[in-house]
Amino acid sequence: MSANVDTNNRPPSDEVLVAIAGYVCHDQIDSDEAYDTARYCLMDTLGCGLLALRFPECTKHLGPLVPGTTVRHGARVPGTSHELDPVKAAWDIGAMIRWLDYNDTWLAAEWGHPSDNLGGILAVADYLSRCRIAEGKPPLTIRDVLTAMIKAHEIQGILALENSFNRVGLDHVILVKVASTAVVTRMLGGSEQQVIDALSQAFVDGQALRTYRHAPNAGSRKSWAAGDATSRAVRLALITLAGEMGIPGVLTAPQWGFYDVLFSKTNKDQQLKPDAQRRFSLPRSYGSYVMEHVLFKISFPAEFHSQTACEAAVRLHPQVKHRLQEISKIVIHTHESAIRIISKSGPLANPADRDHCLQYMVAVPLAFGDLVAENYEDSFHRTHAIIDELREKIEVYEEPRYSREYLESDKRSIANALQVFFKDGSCTEKIEVEYPIGHRRRRAEGIPVLEQKFLTNLRTRFPEQRCQWIMTLCRDSHILAATAVNEFMELLTIN
Repeated sequence: MSANVDTNNRPPSDEVLVAIAGYVCHDQIDSDEAYDTARYCLMDTLGCGLLALRFPECTKHLGPLVPGTTVRHGARVPGTSHELDPVKAAWDIGAMIRWLDYNDTWLAAEWGHPSDNLGGILAVADYLSRCRIAEGKPPLTIRDVLTAMIKAHEIQGILALENSFNRVGLDHVILVKVASTAVVTRMLGGSEQQVIDALSQAFVDGQALRTYRHAPNAGSRKSWAAGDATSRAVRLALITLAGEMGIPGVLTAPQWGFYDVLFSKTNKDQQLKPDAQRRFSLPRSYGSYVMEHVLFKISFPAEFHSQTACEAAVRLHPQVKHRLQEISKIVIHTHESAIRIISKSGPLANPADRDHCLQYMVAVPLAFGDLVAENYEDSFHRTHAIIDELREKIEVYEEPRYSREYLESDKRSIANALQVFFKDGSCTEKIEVEYPIGHRRRRAEGIPVLEQKFLTNLRTRFPEQRCQWIMTLCRDSHILAATAVNEFMELLTIN
């Protein structure tokens, strides 16, 4: 046989795909903590989406692709009157959730926001429930939604623990697409093999570059990229269930597979040897670890690596608010990931650029005592010159301990320290915050604040009586779990 002829022996499915499918199809979740955390995650995620509806730059993307189109048994988009096919509904819900950078976070070798998967999960759950009722069958319950959330969180989070997609230039929304594809394929009735096949489609798909998250190209695509990813997952699931074949060696195929094409080069200065192939490192089996340890963004709509810096700035505000013109420098000690992702100087072109700038997210609460979504808007920025004046005085340094403990599994800290120095030689105390209020270590302190955040966000869209109905339902874990998805979505719909 000629040496130039490929051997056409079809390989078995890649082990990574098989493991994810086995978990999704067969593993039972028995952690009460995971289900309780998922309930709070559902509340918080929906609230973030409802708050985003106040911003026209978000709402202009919502609704049917063809104006006036209606879909029988369509999935509802919370806070709106839209009833859409589940693919577009997943896009809309996912975009709303992520728009203000205010939903939960997972930080490891890769970063991301596991609740982004709720776009696909909730759209499919509502669509399936309405179809089942029309056929005389029982609908899905919120317990089913919570189970899917736990599993999607776990898939995204475990893949992120030791695998840095950002170092090869890929955006973390690839993990949203993968996790959503697995769980929604199963929700739609897919077999274990169909979950494997759909997952292979998610990995062979075109993947998003991180260009839109970094200076000098940061822009609003980062606000809808996760909605696009979870929506694509629903589309790939439906394609697979229609009979589309999978690609069994999608990850490991020499030259053409994901590992060789997109993952073996770790960064521009370091490459594996030509005969080596870098593969995913998966240090834990799938269970409920990620949901139990997920980080909530409770206090500030800001990129998570800055949360503790913002908290420190708020605490320093009373000491500096009357001395802003006397400041000579502001020193931030932080962890390596924050420096790599959000530390930047120069003009900030748009709201998406500002909410990924550590210096901006510190300057605002130092000057004004808080940081809210409106603080990123052009109208706020251009009328408060003090923000850029303070940004120019900020010095950022890496604290090696912070970088180390950021990755330690028993800590997962996201530490920042902040100190302000004045022209007369005096200075404030150095404020160090190692764990944000949304961290598992501060869960008892954080949950009441999360509930208030949810109620506040509900009030931006619904009358008070309905807000109280929704809050009462969500606070009762047993009644909420047994609630039909379609009935829950009715409470969130505007007619």
